[in-house]
Amino acid sequence: MMRLSVTTKLKILLATGVIALVSCSENKPITPAAPEKAHGVAITEIRAATVPDFVEVTGTVRAALSAQLASQVMGTIRRVNVHEGDHVRRGEVLVSVDDAQQQAANASAQAGLQASQESIAAAEADYALAEATLKRYQTLYDKRSLSPQEYDEVKTRLASALARRGAAHAGRTQAEAGILEASTAIGFTRVRVPFDGIVTSKLAEPGVMAMPGVPLLIVENPSRFRLEVQVDESKIAAVTLGEIVPVAIDGLGYQSIEGKLTQIVPAADPASRTFTVKIDLPSDPHIRSGLFGRAQFRRGRREVIQIPKDAVLNRGQLQAVYAVDSDQVASLRLVTLGPVSGDRVEVLSGLQSGDRIITQPGDRELSGKQVEVQ
Repeated sequence: MMRLSVTTKLKILLATGVIALVSCSENKPITPAAPEKAHGVAITEIRAATVPDFVEVTGTVRAALSAQLASQVMGTIRRVNVHEGDHVRRGEVLVSVDDAQQQAANASAQAGLQASQESIAAAEADYALAEATLKRYQTLYDKRSLSPQEYDEVKTRLASALARRGAAHAGRTQAEAGILEASTAIGFTRVRVPFDGIVTSKLAEPGVMAMPGVPLLIVENPSRFRLEVQVDESKIAAVTLGEIVPVAIDGLGYQSIEGKLTQIVPAADPASRTFTVKIDLPSDPHIRSGLFGRAQFRRGRREVIQIPKDAVLNRGQLQAVYAVDSDQVASLRLVTLGPVSGDRVEVLSGLQSGDRIITQPGDRELSGKQVEVQ
């Protein structure tokens, strides 16, 4: 009988134990660990809702009454009497342009008027003399004491005097027109504001050359503003003249104000294929031209999925919610969001009617946890 060493016996015993352990492990199933629980969680089931359908467009606030003031003559700017923010009154001179040339033209016209008046005086005297001479010669002619040729010469001198008198009067009319033209040209060197308002932009300084049509100042009347928006040609059917439109201006916060649609420009921009729509805004001292605004035009109703804004989690540039399955286990689900309405936001994709989500997750990490309703 072969005798085994102690070492060999130990090896046999270890091998037998390993086989027994493996056999036991194969016969007993592994039980997964129970998920961690989260208590006090608010869950809501999503239901589709029917809401008003709006066309939202963006635009810029502009003054209803605005003017770009420019000189009508070319010349060096001598004075600019205002600055940005100054209030101005209708007819006030805001910019003065050098008027030396216009003053010279006016002096020339005045001299022309004086010369025409002297010409009229001389022409009137010649006419009076020619008329008196004709009367005397008429008497002689009637008495047959004057030849027909002499009589005709006197009549011709009277006709010439009459023509010179008429030319002198015409010269005076022309001189008066020259004075009026020169005075108007002098007036053109004074840039006046056409209405009460406020200077919003100063584009020129003294010493700069003013050119006709080139803006020097921009003046607006701050009493009335409007929002000018661009509406795509495919959506213009939703716009109705005279309707009351909800308007949101970022500079005023998130509150909505009501505007009235007063004008639809009838021609579309051929480059952008959009129509310009003008919406009158209510009086508000905080409204300024240049502010960004949004308007909504109603065009029926549509079915949407909305969730509370508090349910949305921001993960970098992505948005997500905690969805809860039938086992009450929460998982993170990415969503695409749409317009906000009050305390609710529209979900464009990622959720459907019947899904359940956690409404107020806060800062807790709930992914993979079994939630219990509070």
